[in-house]
Amino acid sequence: MSQSVPGAAPVPPLDVDLNQTYGALFIGTTLAAVLFGLTNVQAFVYFQNHRGSGVTFFKLVICYLWILDAIHLAFATHMTYYYLINNYADPLALPVIVWSFQARVVVDVFIVYVIYLLYVQRIWIFSRGRSRILPSIMTVIVALALVIPILLIWAVYQCHDFADLIGVEWSSYLTLGAMSAVDILIAASMCYLLSTAHTGFSRTDSLLTKLMTYTLNTGLLTSLCTLTMVITCVAMPGTLVFLGVDFVCVKLYVNAFVALLNAPYYRGESCALMPKVD
Repeated sequence: MSQSVPGAAPVPPLDVDLNQTYGALFIGTTLAAVLFGLTNVQAFVYFQNHRGSGVTFFKLVICYLWILDAIHLAFATHMTYYYLINNYADPLALPVIVWSFQARVVVDVFIVYVIYLLYVQRIWIFSRGRSRILPSIMTVIVALALVIPILLIWAVYQCHDFADLIGVEWSSYLTLGAMSAVDILIAASMCYLLSTAHTGFSRTDSLLTKLMTYTLNTGLLTSLCTLTMVITCVAMPGTLVFLGVDFVCVKLYVNAFVALLNAPYYRGESCALMPKVD
């Protein structure tokens, strides 16, 4: 039995199933908040391990990623609050795209593709003293892949309702496909360079094997996440499940890169692989 508050406007009934739309958005935001907490922990560990070294390139990179990661979570939270709190009983407002949805896409691009460039830098470093063909190819691939999300940003800013996104599905599929391909190529390139860098010393080779395994695992993790977004877009049209997955995927990119810098025996400051010395 419902109770009414004197002087309050009646709440209109909302016979709309929000489980796979704004419910998925809420779950994605919650998981993104958890992963942002993990980002905070990893950033703290990195600064603790490198305290006293002054301002360095990788410290600035982590600050950059942390700030954008926080902004990304703020936009996701704003979207959730806008649809589920401000307009929870207004069916006419639910299909409208809020500004934070479009701004989030821009932040996504600045996070993911800066991380790609940082991984390419790793490839150049790992190939030091060897052929430069592979890092050159990866540089060109990442540079060309950057054109695709620019098209996505343009397409998203042409949309005013979620129904309009159906007309620009090609941009989402193209971007997600490119992200999956780049993830796999970067992971494969780094694993190849690490596997061919064996020195014959058991401890150093063990270190290289661990880093190779970690690189492969994190690359596959982000690739699987982007592929999941593609699958949900195709298999669950008219829902926002893909958006909830996207919130988590961006956080995985940040955590994977910072975790690489925190990997045992990995010296991000000198951009080198160093065996542990007892």
